[in-house]
Amino acid sequence: MATTGARGQISALPMSLLSGPWPVRATWAILPLCMGASLGDALGSHSAAVARTGSVLAWATWAGVLVAVLLPRTVSLTALRVAAPAALLTANWAALANDASAWGALGVGAAALHVVAAFAPTTGDVFVNGSSYGHERRLPLRVPGPVLLGPLLLAWAATVIPLVAGPLLLAARAWLAGVAVLVLGLPLAGVGLRSLHGLARRWLVLVPAGVVLHDHQALVEPVLFPRRTILRLHPATVAEAADAVDATQGAFGLALALDLAEPVVVSPRRPGRDVELTAASRVLFTPTRPAVVLREAAARRIPVEPT
Repeated sequence: MATTGARGQISALPMSLLSGPWPVRATWAILPLCMGASLGDALGSHSAAVARTGSVLAWATWAGVLVAVLLPRTVSLTALRVAAPAALLTANWAALANDASAWGALGVGAAALHVVAAFAPTTGDVFVNGSSYGHERRLPLRVPGPVLLGPLLLAWAATVIPLVAGPLLLAARAWLAGVAVLVLGLPLAGVGLRSLHGLARRWLVLVPAGVVLHDHQALVEPVLFPRRTILRLHPATVAEAADAVDATQGAFGLALALDLAEPVVVSPRRPGRDVELTAASRVLFTPTRPAVVLREAAARRIPVEPT
């Protein structure tokens, strides 16, 4: 029996490595090895000042994000998911500048693999829960559908472009353009970064007292649903949306419904309108990993129905 248990632990080890923080750590750590030659050649075709500035920006970003991925926190997740697409775009630019060399293809492949790891639901789960306290379990929510279809890309561009373009323009002695980008762009970068970080701070929290929905986009204030009020947690149907407080924000994916034995007062966010308190008997939300939410809730003796 002891041998069987040991084998089970050994077999579970690779899965824990693949679903934990190590995929993003490994794929980010190897980026200089895979992208360095291609990026160096691409920067070498520009002036020495531009090449040095680009190199400093690349190394500073790599070092900063490496520290972030070694310390799984919600803020680390934001840094990771801002940097990952930037690395992929940089790898593509370097590859095209080098006429699609083998090194360029390697860099693009490594950066693409890192993007997959960075945006994997398991990565978000690990990093969001890294900021949890005590006996709580945080489980991230999906990005609202309308945000995913446009504003998300704009927020990312507003965050990254001024931080990269400004220093490079100054290095190229385009003084007026560089100063303009920094003066006008840095405030936009701050707003964009705050918006992106806000998306990472949306989660369902399982606590000893019950379930907390922490979603500033759907609710004015986080709300606790006490354990004694919860009838069941289950996959939502279309028919159930009619008489529920819909906190899914149009997110794509399976929504869960939290049915309550007695109403709980919530404050749905309605843009451009005054705050209105609503007595909710059912609340819908969309986690990134519904099956994990149901499993964790069942482990905490919350009544659930499987997917």
